[in-house]
Amino acid sequence: MNNDLFQHARAAYAAKDYAGALQAFAQCLQDGGHPLAPGEMGLIYHQIGNCLVKLKDCNEAIHAYTQATADASYDACGAVNYNLGMAYAALHDYEDAVKHFEIAVSDAKYDTPYKAYTGMGNALLKLGKSAEAGVAFRESALDEGNPDPTKALLNLGVCFMALDRPADAVASYESALQFDMQAGTKNKLYANLGQAYVACGQMQKAVNAFEQSIADKRYYLSDSASVDYQRAVAAVSQGTSEITQVIPAVTAADMSGLDVAADGASMYADQDGYGAYGQEDPYYYADAYDGQPYPGVDNGDRFFSASDEELEQWSKGLAKQDRKRRNVGLKVLVFVVLLVLVAFGATVFLYTQGWGYPTQDAVVKQLFNDPQAAISSVFAKEVDADKAKTMVEPVVSDSNPTIDGVDKSMSDSTVYVTAKVPEGADVQYKVSLVRDMIGWKVSSVELYFPSQN
Repeated sequence: MNNDLFQHARAAYAAKDYAGALQAFAQCLQDGGHPLAPGEMGLIYHQIGNCLVKLKDCNEAIHAYTQATADASYDACGAVNYNLGMAYAALHDYEDAVKHFEIAVSDAKYDTPYKAYTGMGNALLKLGKSAEAGVAFRESALDEGNPDPTKALLNLGVCFMALDRPADAVASYESALQFDMQAGTKNKLYANLGQAYVACGQMQKAVNAFEQSIADKRYYLSDSASVDYQRAVAAVSQGTSEITQVIPAVTAADMSGLDVAADGASMYADQDGYGAYGQEDPYYYADAYDGQPYPGVDNGDRFFSASDEELEQWSKGLAKQDRKRRNVGLKVLVFVVLLVLVAFGATVFLYTQGWGYPTQDAVVKQLFNDPQAAISSVFAKEVDADKAKTMVEPVVSDSNPTIDGVDKSMSDSTVYVTAKVPEGADVQYKVSLVRDMIGWKVSSVELYFPSQN
């Protein structure tokens, strides 16, 4: 690798000249005079992905990071997959985000798994999977490498409240108070703690927590927190500061933690290369985003000693009790409806990802098998016959062309092909396709020169 050019690219990135850094990193890949050593291709694509994220092009960043993971000699699997998870999350593709966060934490060489666990927790919350999110936030909080577990504990408390486990939420919030944090974060934490105390029937503690949250007059309670505060004050004034029977909430619990970071920043915010802990990390484009009845015993360390399955058990128990009250016919009906919805959703998802029948590969191979005969069958209707004939003139007939790559989207795709002439030389083409109902048709064919692209 051309080390001088690589260092120039990194300097440009550090100076926030992301377009210049991107160009320089790309030149490192194309510099034939300096062959790449094992692992260097992955490193360069990793850096290219970071540049593309800074340039707000998450789709291309995902492509670059994926190229980095394809380099088996590059040993930053965890770091790259964390970035992939963040990029997918920024595009609101939380399912794929979770998959890559899981790969990141499975990499024994990845030294900051708490970041991936935090990212995973937030993505799972967006998918409505509170129990699984709680497991992820707990792992983030327990990671000894996490310099500030406050946000993980705060969001873990939000998960417990969503699972109707206020006593465990109290334990999580109280554990978070042991750490230093910004004033705004502490105010929000006290407000959440106040609501958890109300759900547990501990009204005097709730009043104290709410008053602590608004003491500096810079934090305002949410509507639901204000209602709980008023209920707690009323209970204390009537001499019922401790209620053994938990009072059902008048309004929904304050779940603002799902959309707002513990430090007040919006989720998936780009922090200009700086994490929440003040140190620049060239391998991470942003730090992890931060974004009732259950009268159990208030055990401060309960959620730390619990197994991973315990967090899910409570919510599954509620669903199981509900299912027992339903008749078999209703179960079957719901099951069939769910199957239809899943099948429909899967079909729609695959369609948006560029899948179709016949596939792009099949259409392109049909074109190269017999270019002249394919004029009437593989070209889009908007391409007239004369134009199609002109396009196929440079096309080499090859019964088994090599598909070098396919860029897919819902409405159009690009296929890169290598065909062999009878003398044995390779000719490369770029074939553009457009959607034709559920399949694909060719819209253009041109010679492709990778060195010029």
